[in-house]
Amino acid sequence: MLDRDGFRPNVGIVLLNQKNQVFWGKRIRTHSWQFPQGGIDRGETPEQAMFRELHEEVGLQPEHVAIVARTRDWLRYEVPDRYIRRDARGHYKGQKQIWFLLQLTGFDWNLNLRATEHPEFDAWRWNDYWVPLDAVVEFKRGVYEMALTELSRYLPRMDVRPRFQSSGFRGPGAVDNAHAMDVAAQQASPGPELPPSS
Repeated sequence: MLDRDGFRPNVGIVLLNQKNQVFWGKRIRTHSWQFPQGGIDRGETPEQAMFRELHEEVGLQPEHVAIVARTRDWLRYEVPDRYIRRDARGHYKGQKQIWFLLQLTGFDWNLNLRATEHPEFDAWRWNDYWVPLDAVVEFKRGVYEMALTELSRYLPRMDVRPRFQSSGFRGPGAVDNAHAMDVAAQQASPGPELPPSS
């Protein structure tokens, strides 16, 4: 399902723990880290899609989280041609996203990267809200910055000065306390964006 400009409707999820740290997942068999996200199916509202993706990607149910806020408008990013299947080039341009800020009301052990037969992540960890975005695939960084900046006004009181300019994002990849599945992480480029399902 594409809009007339070639963007697929999508949701992104910023999941907070009680320390205002955010969930980062490592895409399976890559060195790319990101927030949970996924497409909105025909007939779904953004909120319904968010809860479905939350369960599919990190195993959480609606009772494990509280919705704190969402972005007012769609945030868009274009996907470079090299990540688009040949048959989708020319009409698929990228993603337009509504981002949700969620508070985890459950526990870390409620997170389950193997909630479905097709996991998206093979490791996860909590990171500071303003962690540098170096480990995010480059074409998504602008949307991440916009979403985090817009949603930061809804955080409980804390130091929310952005630090996007700094470098040295060691980690969600610095796997201390990362929760890894028993898959061998192989060096690979970020996985391709899938074109919209027909």
